[in-house]
Amino acid sequence: MKVLITGAAGQLGQAMAARLRDGHDVTAWTRAEVDLTRHVEVRDAILSLAPELVINCASYNQVDLAEDDQATALEVNAMAVGTLARAAAAVDATLIHYGTDFVFEGTATVPYRETDTPAPHSVYAQSKLVGEWLAADAPQYYVLRVESLFGGPHRRSSIDRIADQVTAGSPAPVFHDRVVSPSFVPDVVEATQFVIRHRPAHGVYHCVNTGHATWLDVGREIARCLGLPESAVTAVSVRDVPMRAARPQYAALDNSKLAAAGFLMPSWQDAIRRYLSGRA
Repeated sequence: MKVLITGAAGQLGQAMAARLRDGHDVTAWTRAEVDLTRHVEVRDAILSLAPELVINCASYNQVDLAEDDQATALEVNAMAVGTLARAAAAVDATLIHYGTDFVFEGTATVPYRETDTPAPHSVYAQSKLVGEWLAADAPQYYVLRVESLFGGPHRRSSIDRIADQVTAGSPAPVFHDRVVSPSFVPDVVEATQFVIRHRPAHGVYHCVNTGHATWLDVGREIARCLGLPESAVTAVSVRDVPMRAARPQYAALDNSKLAAAGFLMPSWQDAIRRYLSGRA
């Protein structure tokens, strides 16, 4: 299959390209090579390439900076997605795009399902939600919502920060009152492979590791996996950490729709153990 991957220099994009090159004809665009906000050029390039599958891993994910850089966030996270979707439709290609838990308000008490109504509270979140809407301009589309990505070739995730700090002997501050469902990059790649092979019903799917926990629970699991005491992490409150943009305080996602389609994501604990065991 001829596959186009955008955002190929990023955490998810690099891992996706490496995995799909085994068995597919992959064209991988990095931001340095192709500016997705140059809409006419992007459309013409896709029409010329005529891929059967477009996987958009590109994202403007500077959550706080987006508050003052609204135009860039909207161009990358929304308008560019619309261009990809319409070009994919023109060549009869399937579009796979990645969303975020930030589209929800964050006041729930049980994990959010795909049928729950989004209520984004930041520029970043709003731009990502518009991107989801515009992805639907491709008749054959999937939006896979991921959360707190970790793994892949880059070490810039919250889980890496915690692991680095506790390994260095410095207590890692973690939120005791923010609930998440982390997504391990290799598991997201495998879920994407499943979607490519089996083509479940088009639409939005939550693609996170199974289960949910506070960041304090995640931090304690990291410490245990590294053979360190739970006291290696210290609890802090969201209200005590100034942040420019609002975050959903309860951000857990329910991935049962993906499971019902036939792909069961491993637990977040299993994902962290696998990641840390292979982390030099």
